[in-house]
Amino acid sequence: MRKVWLTVVVLLIHFTELRGSMVLDGRCLSKPTCTECLRSLGCAWCKQKGFLAQGEPDERRCDREEALRKRHCSDGQILNPQPAIRSRAEEPMGTVVQLEPQNLHLKLRVGMPQSFEVRFRRSEGYPIDLYYLMDLSYSMKDDLENIRNLGLEVVTAMKNITSAVRIGFGSFVDKVVDPYVSTVEAKLANPCIERGKGPCQPAFSFKHVLKLTEDVEEFERKVSKQSISSNLDGPESGFDAIMQVAVCQDDIGWGNVTRILVYTSDDTFHLAGDGKLAGIYQPNDGKCHLNSNGLYNKDTVYDYPSVGHLSQVLSANNIRLIFAVTDQNIENYEALSEMIPQSVVGLLEDDSNNVVQLISEACNNLSSSILLEHRDVPPGLGVSYSSHCGDDRLAQGQDRGECRDVRINQQVNFTVTVTSSSCLSKTESFIIKVQGINEELRVTVETLCDCDCQDSEEQSSQCHGNGTFHCGICSCDSGHTGQRCECETQPDKDTSLAVEALCSPAQTNSTGTPLCSGRGSCVCGQCICWGQHRGQHCQCDDISCNRHNNMICGGNGKCDCGNCECFHNYTGPACECSTLTDQCQTSNDGICSHRGQCECNECHCHPGFFGRHCTKPLAPCDTYRACVDCMLHESAINICHHRCGSAKPIRINGTQSFTCQDDTLRFNVELRNTGDIFVYYTDTSRGIDPWIINMGKAVVGIVLPGVIMIIIYRLMLEVSYQRERRRYLKDKENICWEDVSTRKERKGQL
Repeated sequence: MRKVWLTVVVLLIHFTELRGSMVLDGRCLSKPTCTECLRSLGCAWCKQKGFLAQGEPDERRCDREEALRKRHCSDGQILNPQPAIRSRAEEPMGTVVQLEPQNLHLKLRVGMPQSFEVRFRRSEGYPIDLYYLMDLSYSMKDDLENIRNLGLEVVTAMKNITSAVRIGFGSFVDKVVDPYVSTVEAKLANPCIERGKGPCQPAFSFKHVLKLTEDVEEFERKVSKQSISSNLDGPESGFDAIMQVAVCQDDIGWGNVTRILVYTSDDTFHLAGDGKLAGIYQPNDGKCHLNSNGLYNKDTVYDYPSVGHLSQVLSANNIRLIFAVTDQNIENYEALSEMIPQSVVGLLEDDSNNVVQLISEACNNLSSSILLEHRDVPPGLGVSYSSHCGDDRLAQGQDRGECRDVRINQQVNFTVTVTSSSCLSKTESFIIKVQGINEELRVTVETLCDCDCQDSEEQSSQCHGNGTFHCGICSCDSGHTGQRCECETQPDKDTSLAVEALCSPAQTNSTGTPLCSGRGSCVCGQCICWGQHRGQHCQCDDISCNRHNNMICGGNGKCDCGNCECFHNYTGPACECSTLTDQCQTSNDGICSHRGQCECNECHCHPGFFGRHCTKPLAPCDTYRACVDCMLHESAINICHHRCGSAKPIRINGTQSFTCQDDTLRFNVELRNTGDIFVYYTDTSRGIDPWIINMGKAVVGIVLPGVIMIIIYRLMLEVSYQRERRRYLKDKENICWEDVSTRKERKGQL
């Protein structure tokens, strides 16, 4: 079933592409120059000499390529640059490459989408840099003991995923300012002085302890020297720490490998804006501020970074984030993770005993999610994705490519479509990359918007020797004008305006009406009309007349300069009206049965009548009920004239069926071809309607035999019952006599 749906989807895609190409071919807004033409969707330009007839505008050189060929423009004379894709040099041999290709050059036409394939194969053994960022507030005291021996276990676990791993360490507490940390001198030196649990190190916002290294022993040595600290409130300065780890590339030692940041805490985090409680209003600047001791020394200057700022910086630096947090705060971090791409949340046990397993599982989950996205796309370009994840599913038109649960050495494919909506002023480029992976595809784009005609003929015969012929168009020398430089200018006046005035109707100004009514070319003061247009100013044509039944002049006339000249026996704006009356004629030389007017050889009935020849009265029973009622009570036509009108009431006798009848009135209405209306009525009581009599006969014919059969059946049952009853009583009497005899015999024996 899945294969069937896949086939249907592929067919729909093919149909959509075919339909899109058909629409594209059908759209070309003609332009007067070659450059403007190539910037118009679906257009090509013909530069061929002699291609245009006299008076044809230069816009006619701009059309669909197929249309230009039909008009006999040679293939070598058609300019229609096609989109192209060229792959550039790839990475050197021996380098582990997961993303291919890594360099492409696109040539685009405006409005014509161009697609290319991107492949990603998740490689085994891709190096990993893992930085462990730990909350050292007092509640994490027990966790620190377990972390001190963490290095070898983490590296060993990571070696199941990759052959090369480096590990680093840093920690955070909170901004060293009220109300987050006590600024009492004694408590600044030892924040745990009141806890009676031994000394703590002074509070800090973030401290970078160990640069990424392969030396596991160095990791454990550095971590073993760390001690717990303390702050006043619950939330910590984790966002400050994440920002510094992300932007301090050289201090942390990030390599061109998979970068993973492990964040462990048992509490929540401060957000952007919280710094205002301490009088810190300046937004985080997203820059590295570590001193020589690895301490973040601008924590009291800049506010905590926002979630959006963090997300942007982590993505730009290809850092994947693992939140290892305790159960009481996991919902907060899950909500945070949804806003930070390439991040996951793991449940940390209270003493961090499961941190190695958590890191291992989270790393594998992050690596199995492939998210392909673009960056720095210049204005005027649109990018969309179709994902082919190898499970018969195809997702189209996405803002980014996405595949989940990708196994090691599994290849997934993406179709990337780039569309230009406008011409680029220069060659531009943008990046396509997989989130969390340093490899990237650089796409260079140029738009094909300029003409490369490679011909230029001065004093060309095409320009009457008065100009340069280039790309099919004349550029006139001084003193000449016109499409082919055939007109001479006069220095003592504005020649162009004078010439245009001759091509405009005298009663209008030059700006109120297009030259030659917009239907021709003005050549040296004379209109050369296009197509079927004619007249001094091309004001006439024989196709713009009124239509009837989708035909010019209804097919019953001739179009002349926008007006219909009707044939004999036809009239009207579109010659839609016949002057004949044969279709209205009825018998006795009557027109519309004398109850209507004949217009355009069709009957238009008087009020109260309808039908082709107005032979049908509208609601006759209601119309003449008052007439009949009057005749039955007054019996004088002169009295009932106002109710009967032109109708002639006639009394009849008998029990015939009447169309119009109720409890008191019974009558028929009859229309004659002469136009007369007769109302036949009776004063006989209504009696029983024939249909009721027929219905009664039917009922009697069906019900009576059934009743007789039921009576016979009941009589037979009664006879049978009486017979059985008598037999029963007789048998019972015999039994009683036998019992009496038996008792007598017994008594005699005794």
